[in-house]
Amino acid sequence: MYLRCLLGAVLLAAASAGVAEGVDVGQPSALRNLIPAQQLEQQARGDYEQLMRQAAAKGALAPASHPQVRRLRAIAKRLIPYARRWNARAQNWSWEINLIGSKQVNAFCMPGGMIAFYTGILDTLHLTDDEVAVVMGHEVAHALREHARERLAKSELTQLGANVLGQFIGGGRFSGAFDFGGRLLTLKFSRDDETEADVVGLDLAARAGFDPRAAITLWQKMTAANRGAPLQWLSTHPSGENRIREIEKHLPEVMPLYEQAQK
Repeated sequence: MYLRCLLGAVLLAAASAGVAEGVDVGQPSALRNLIPAQQLEQQARGDYEQLMRQAAAKGALAPASHPQVRRLRAIAKRLIPYARRWNARAQNWSWEINLIGSKQVNAFCMPGGMIAFYTGILDTLHLTDDEVAVVMGHEVAHALREHARERLAKSELTQLGANVLGQFIGGGRFSGAFDFGGRLLTLKFSRDDETEADVVGLDLAARAGFDPRAAITLWQKMTAANRGAPLQWLSTHPSGENRIREIEKHLPEVMPLYEQAQK
């Protein structure tokens, strides 16, 4: 009780002094600005809707009445209000979450707030609500930090060269210069991106009242399950000996948020 009161006093003092709570991962990469956000989000919407149509045609798109869909959407409803802290544009996104019946152990969030989970990640790992929130927070963090914009900008710079890219921008022809359709679902992020998504995801989950310590049990489950056939989620979310240690390092920053959310 004493420690809880002391923690409350510290948090109140910090708020009064204007000290930011939670994690601080710095500013997003300026490179992302080379890719028009609206264009990317429109193409992401097209990719997402195509995937949902394909799933529906195969009878794999879970209906809104499905218990797991209701569960996912309830968790998302708690997370999304805290998204705009990380990206002001997120308050205008048309958020959507769907469940696809597949053995794939996978989940993603596309630019613009379009989320999908595969039944494989829920069933294979027997995820608790806290663990689902950590996965969802991680994927949403990629979208909020605009890692796809950054990855695609770097890719285009490599392919076209800075001078050519500059001509597109200067000539006002940039908005229609690139077609990213189909690439977003297979995009691989850097290790730094993954670490940042882990950390921001912890912050989102904690603020929404989900226990961020679930990130540790999540990765323990991931590691154990990956001893058989390699998991799809790990093919684009590289694991490593330091991942849990990195999460543990940031828990003191997010646990007070979780404690606040419980009041």
